[in-house]
Amino acid sequence: QVQLEESGGGLVQAGGSLRLSCAASGRSISDYFMGWFRQAPGKRRERVASISFSGGTTNYADAVKGRFAISRDNAKNTVYLQMNSLKPEDTAVYYCAAQQGYQYGYWGQGTQVTVSP
Repeated sequence: QVQLEESGGGLVQAGGSLRLSCAASGRSISDYFMGWFRQAPGKRRERVASISFSGGTTNYADAVKGRFAISRDNAKNTVYLQMNSLKPEDTAVYYCAAQQGYQYGYWGQGTQVTVSP
């Protein structure tokens, strides 16, 4: 099975950018459809973006369209989330996940993103 570890979170001012990375080990991510999720305090976890096996197809939540970009480098076994024009409402713990079958069965531990006004 695959293990996932996120990095790249931090504190940024509104309008700034961050790039999250999700490094995989144990198995190639080329075997998985990948996604980024986030969960803010008191809110349900939501899917932010997803990317197909080869990276040819991406999908985004309406709240982040045009600002976030998901990508993957299967050779480096890493998935990325480029976040631009960040807003305070983007503050959350961000998780990387790998889909197996019809559900996301593998998760990282999360990385905190905090956007100050």
